[in-house]
Amino acid sequence: MTPPPDARFTRRALLVGAGMGAVGVTLAGRIAYLSVWQGAKYASLAEGNRVSLRLVPPRRGWIVDRDGKPLALNQPDYRLELLPEQVGDVEATLAAVTKVLPLSADDLDRIRADLARQPKYMPVELAHGLDWPTFARINVNLPDLPGVQPLPGFLRVYPGGDAFAHLLGYVGTPTADQFAATRDPLLIFPGFKIGKDGIERRADATLRGVAGARRVEITARGRVVKDLDTRADVPGKTLRLTVDRDLQSYAARRLVDNSASVVVMDCNTGDILCMVSMPAYDPNAFSTRVTAKLWAELQADDHHPLINKSAQGLYPPGSTFKMMTAMAVLGAGIAPTDAAVCTGTYRLGNAQWHCHSRRGHGHTEMRKAIAQSCDVYFYTFGRAVGVDAIAATARKFGLGQKFDLPLPGQSVGIVPDTTWKEARYKKAWGVGDTLNTAIGQGYLIANPLQLAVMAARLGSGLAVEPRLYADAPRVPAPPLDVDSGHLAVVRDGMAAVVTAGTARAARLAIDGVQMAGKTGSAQVRGITKADRRAGRTKSELQPWKYRDHALFVAFAPADAPRYAISVVVEHGNHGNTSAAPIARDVLTYLFEPARALATLGPIEAAYAKKKAAALAAAEAAARAAAAGPVDPAAVAATLTPDAEKGSGDE
Repeated sequence: MTPPPDARFTRRALLVGAGMGAVGVTLAGRIAYLSVWQGAKYASLAEGNRVSLRLVPPRRGWIVDRDGKPLALNQPDYRLELLPEQVGDVEATLAAVTKVLPLSADDLDRIRADLARQPKYMPVELAHGLDWPTFARINVNLPDLPGVQPLPGFLRVYPGGDAFAHLLGYVGTPTADQFAATRDPLLIFPGFKIGKDGIERRADATLRGVAGARRVEITARGRVVKDLDTRADVPGKTLRLTVDRDLQSYAARRLVDNSASVVVMDCNTGDILCMVSMPAYDPNAFSTRVTAKLWAELQADDHHPLINKSAQGLYPPGSTFKMMTAMAVLGAGIAPTDAAVCTGTYRLGNAQWHCHSRRGHGHTEMRKAIAQSCDVYFYTFGRAVGVDAIAATARKFGLGQKFDLPLPGQSVGIVPDTTWKEARYKKAWGVGDTLNTAIGQGYLIANPLQLAVMAARLGSGLAVEPRLYADAPRVPAPPLDVDSGHLAVVRDGMAAVVTAGTARAARLAIDGVQMAGKTGSAQVRGITKADRRAGRTKSELQPWKYRDHALFVAFAPADAPRYAISVVVEHGNHGNTSAAPIARDVLTYLFEPARALATLGPIEAAYAKKKAAALAAAEAAARAAAAGPVDPAAVAATLTPDAEKGSGDE
């Protein structure tokens, strides 16, 4: 039987109504679920679309000298970064950037190389040091520059330039490996820099500071609408060093074109007042971006500007070591009045060991031996006490030690003894080894910092430790375990070096202030019998890289030591003509700056004249080569002769 039409309609209406009701209940349940149980989640997502939380990188702490004068500081810097993760078509983006900011072909090649080398989460620098109009123009065009981020920030600046390069180091962009090791988001923040060398690297945790945060409202395209909240960053701490900025700058200028090191210490506190190594690099260039050309030039330079000669350079101390032999001789009970007769040579078996004075020094006791740097005296009595006593004394005075300083790559050097040679070479120590060590040659090597510590301990009689952080706790240095009378004898000999010995040119022209010191020359290439027969014994006749190193150590005033200094001039020939005058002028600056600055002008003028003459000669040679065969004698005649030559080996 067929149901009536009304009944069929009623069933259909019920079915449709039930379906609609089920859908309504489902929608209501879903709405309730999303709004009640999932409300917080989607509110957070919505807030994330509207609000962005951004890091505020901390301002790096300053580095200042002992008087608060800035050595490393920050200046405003407007820069442009590219975030590869946010870029679709890199070439299109770069083309769009070049319409707003002119980029050279070299810039574009460098950017592409960085993009290929770095992970995509690492930002790539497009430009830095932008002026305000350019920075503003980029911000106006930002919607058309996907992945491009303009950043107002700070640039690390080193007012002292290369004079402080090896001491302070520089900052640079963190590497992908450094980020992977720490996962610190600051390390991938565009423009953020960390310490890469020197004190900047060792004290990075202190200087870095703590990042802040900034909540901003943004559009769908990431453009900032307004600030909502900001937590300020905490700047890094200011680091005060013991160095004297003006003294270090003067010492760097005084070295002119020498490959050399100067270290100045306070004899009583161990404060390092100056630690300069020249030539050096400009840390301002390293803190931005080092070009391949500059890097290649620095690596190829035979004066090694990338090496901190003060802490990493190792040199035979030469005759500056003779005070250690003298202290060992006195410690063995030999009287300072006991003498050796110097005829210019010392015989060991069938071999002859030469003194730097061919005529000899005659009857020589300790004071005269130090003043005149008599090799035969130290051969004689160094052999008598033995190398183990000499080595033990040298270690008391700081040689062969590594000091607790924020300097990467500090060299330890070698203070050899019988045990050392047996362990190193599986050979017994020989008498000839002792003779070499007694005059500061042979296996013995030290760095300029150690030589400055040696001079400071000789002057003060205290076991002073070098220090660079001025605000670090200062522990009084204990007395050295040596006889004070022995120190007095050696100091008297060092004073005689300057008043009547090998360093008379180093006398201070300051009333009431006398310097005590010791010259030294360290052989780079041994002199053979054939060289002596041919008259090739003078260092200055050799090519530059084979000339002797020139050394000088000193303290002043001689009667109440306050400052100690070491000067090493690579291939400088003689300590008395190359190193001692530099020490004289640097110490003069500590007592009378105006007098020292007055002597600097003629030195720099002479250097400028020599450099100009060398450049003119090189240009003349180039023109002559282009025109035809060159007459070597004619070219040589245009060259400026070397500076004053010394006589003797000291």
